[in-house]
Amino acid sequence: MAYFAQLENNIVTQIISVSNDVCGEPTLAFPDTDSAGRAFIANTLKLNGVWKQTSINNNFRKQYAGIGFTYDSVADVFIAPQPYPSWALDSNHDWQPPTPKPDGNYQWFEPNQQWVEIIEP
Repeated sequence: MAYFAQLENNIVTQIISVSNDVCGEPTLAFPDTDSAGRAFIANTLKLNGVWKQTSINNNFRKQYAGIGFTYDSVADVFIAPQPYPSWALDSNHDWQPPTPKPDGNYQWFEPNQQWVEIIEP
């Protein structure tokens, strides 16, 4: 299967699957399958809008797109939603906390902007 994300203002609004058979010859790979899949979506499924292929194996466009992800057209990647307001996007398009996570079982606590150890009973 090939997977395609619909974009509205560069935000992923839905994901659909398309059979590999309609994405071209079995020897084709991304980016050729992207254009073939988009043509099938527009001409056969009659779905409007902007569609971008996404990789369930994270082989291209950084990671598998999900609802609410942002598509960065300059870098040609899908970016996960920002987990917390204090986190910043790094040059690899990953969200980073203000301070690195310590080793062990910790969870980010946004009100204090610090890592809090999770103690299992």
